[in-house]
Amino acid sequence: MAEKTLMYTTERERPLSSRGKVRDVYDLGDALLIVATDRISCFDVVLPTPIPGKGRVLTQMSKFWFEALKDIIPHHFISMDVSKYMTDPETLAELEGRSMVVRKAKPLPVEAIVRGYLSGSAWKEYLSTGSFRGLQLPAGMRESDRLPEPAYTPSTKAEQGQHDENITFEETIPLLGEETARKIRGASLRLYTTAAELALKKGIIIADTKFEFGVADGEVILIDEVLTPDSSRFWPVEGYEPGKAQPSFDKQYVRDWLESIGWNKSPPAPELPSDVVARTSQKYQEALKSLTGMP
Repeated sequence: MAEKTLMYTTERERPLSSRGKVRDVYDLGDALLIVATDRISCFDVVLPTPIPGKGRVLTQMSKFWFEALKDIIPHHFISMDVSKYMTDPETLAELEGRSMVVRKAKPLPVEAIVRGYLSGSAWKEYLSTGSFRGLQLPAGMRESDRLPEPAYTPSTKAEQGQHDENITFEETIPLLGEETARKIRGASLRLYTTAAELALKKGIIIADTKFEFGVADGEVILIDEVLTPDSSRFWPVEGYEPGKAQPSFDKQYVRDWLESIGWNKSPPAPELPSDVVARTSQKYQEALKSLTGMP
């Protein structure tokens, strides 16, 4: 039997605090409840078609990484058990496996992106300029080549429906303050390097990823999701061949389909065909199993 999808959560015992591209957030008083739905967004636009099981994959994978990387920087994850805050059976059934109770934090206005391979917008800019966001790269690099060292390439955090903008590290300093900007850059590079080494042993290349940080009780902590197929580009080690785009375990499959039909990347987004939905769901599940061993 096909898994039931969850496009939007139902407000029952707690009022909805905010609704993002993928997550619904509830204020629990002393904490927040973050629910990963099966919504999918591409090019900063939420698509009308859910991906079965996606929210559970995102939550389980984030939990795995929060625990694996906890020695690098504190994080906001507390528990996946919401029974302390919710008692209604229908609510608990809806939230099971896709919810995290987290510390409250003030999000910082920068997306911390780390790239280990030349792909996506970095590859396009390299073709034009030989560099990316001011980072000089060796001549003659191919698409999907490994970079000489991981590169920190932050972006702004746009409002829903707007597009993030790539910025330099120097441009993050006025937004964050120099001490925080340096702390985030250093933590992001350590997080990526540690995760990439672990993933490589399990047959997955993390080509690039996005981290988000916030401030709680005066300290910078890791928030949101971590190293999921939504926030990262995952490639299988087997068959990796620079010089072309790589098959992936993430939503690149959906992006490629949207590009192929000539969508202008502005709302409203088109419905996804059933074969694209099924293949994307399968890729998310494969990534979870490969990295964590969870079915």
